[in-house]
Amino acid sequence: MSRPEEILPPDLFYNDTEARKYTTSSRIQNIQASMTHRALSLLSLPAPSLVLDIGCGSGLSGDILSSVSPADGGPHTWIGLDISASMLAQALDRDATIDGDLLLADMGQGVPFRAGSFDAAVSISAIQWLCQAETSDDVPQARLRCFFDGLYASLRRGGRAVCQFYPANDAQREMISAAAVRAGFGAGILEDDPGTKNAKLYLVLTVGGGDMEGSNGGNGDITGVVKGMEGVDVEDSRRKRERAVGGKRGRLAPERTKGSKAWIVRKKEQMERKGKVVKANSKYTGRKRKIAF
Repeated sequence: MSRPEEILPPDLFYNDTEARKYTTSSRIQNIQASMTHRALSLLSLPAPSLVLDIGCGSGLSGDILSSVSPADGGPHTWIGLDISASMLAQALDRDATIDGDLLLADMGQGVPFRAGSFDAAVSISAIQWLCQAETSDDVPQARLRCFFDGLYASLRRGGRAVCQFYPANDAQREMISAAAVRAGFGAGILEDDPGTKNAKLYLVLTVGGGDMEGSNGGNGDITGVVKGMEGVDVEDSRRKRERAVGGKRGRLAPERTKGSKAWIVRKKEQMERKGKVVKANSKYTGRKRKIAF
């Protein structure tokens, strides 16, 4: 059976009919509520917060955000972003925006909010759509980079985001997590019910440099968020400096030294993956040239 994202772009797939079917399905409502509650438990928000709901659809997740009890740190105010006008129309018909607001936008073109606007972000079953190339001009890596760069900027220091997603394969999982790490996030992937048809992946992201009082770990870092959890793959690569060969600190690893042969080869491989034509490697690649007077 084909996945929805493999059939049509989201703004075309979720037309008025599909949006209505999605919103009124009791099965989808229960699954959406369960995943949103799980995301909130990972966010561990200690007080009412401003939350960005990415791929908000018809506001099913927004209902949960608005109904969090004061004992659990809520209720939260939220702003939902989605590319489907039909889905947003369903949210308006349901009066889902009493404690929230809606924005019609394509997350693959960035997150159009002022820097540091949000305390946290949540996304349920949405970001895997960014891995699809609908035209020859679409580059999934570029869309993911644009999204995560914008998300990182829109969150305050110490903020967190939890994105539940369904990757089609391990390559998509790696592409998504790598894009988040390159944007500057501390990233960890938590898998619920691994090895079953009900398996669900949660990408837990943190923006360093701040505290989230009362939250697990205390310092807002991903290693504190997922400490002690089973099945967690932490992919925190924010340190720009790595151990050099020989055990010394402070020097860049060879493949990260700009201008080195390893760096040039890696850049060429990246350009080839994007479909660009590059010159073949040779014994002269990366060779230091004498200064000519």
